[in-house]
Amino acid sequence: MSIAERSKPSRKQHVRTLWISDVHLGTRDCQAERLAGFLKRYQADRVYLVGDIIDGWKLRGGIYWPQAHTNVIRRLLTMSKRGTEVIYVTGNHDEFLRRYSTLILGNIQLVDEAEHYTADGRRLLVIHGDQFDVITRYHRWLAFLGDSAYEFTLTLNRWLNHWRERWGYGYWSLSAYLKHKVKTAVNFISDFEEAIAHECVKRGFDGVVCGHIHHAEIRRVGAVEYMNCGDWVESCSALIEHLDGSIQLYRLAEDQTQATEVATVGQAA
Repeated sequence: MSIAERSKPSRKQHVRTLWISDVHLGTRDCQAERLAGFLKRYQADRVYLVGDIIDGWKLRGGIYWPQAHTNVIRRLLTMSKRGTEVIYVTGNHDEFLRRYSTLILGNIQLVDEAEHYTADGRRLLVIHGDQFDVITRYHRWLAFLGDSAYEFTLTLNRWLNHWRERWGYGYWSLSAYLKHKVKTAVNFISDFEEAIAHECVKRGFDGVVCGHIHHAEIRRVGAVEYMNCGDWVESCSALIEHLDGSIQLYRLAEDQTQATEVATVGQAA
């Protein structure tokens, strides 16, 4: 049984909004099958794709596009045909799409940033976030160099989880663990959060939903509610707005742990 089939629930959950970012379709580290399984679980009024959904940087060097990546696109198109509004917010890895910003095709919109109102009235900026990354904006050669080192940890991550799955263990991200432990990475994340929160205050937003740094988080930064939907190459995470306006941070690893615990309790009973 595939990962997507194991993730498929008996009934879809109706939610107001889904936010996903940094899928990096077109790369070997994209967790496309897991993402397709996640999307099948929900009937969403609106889906925001918060940048770096397609990895244009990688596709320049050669095409890697397995069926699982096509399945993600098909899933999103199916959701759109069934009434879900899909808003694609461009990022730096899919910046080739920025020339087409404001394009509307049926229920699908292409934008550089968006404004979202939650059911409980909060006004949120939805933006990928590369605009607030000094390295990406002013030192692109460093960004490419950093990408190479990052790809090495993702290769280790892929190998590790291949064996974890064979041994019956759930998903766990080595690269995300290292990111939490390295001081320079922690400082970079903090600087990014502060910069984007400052922009929200300046523009009168209550909060922000972003991606870019592959670090899922919900926390307050001063007066701003900072929310990062993470990624689908290492942490496999997303943000979910429920019908009452509350926003939940979804993590695949936590979801798998809870499912295992429920199954264990059921067997014991």
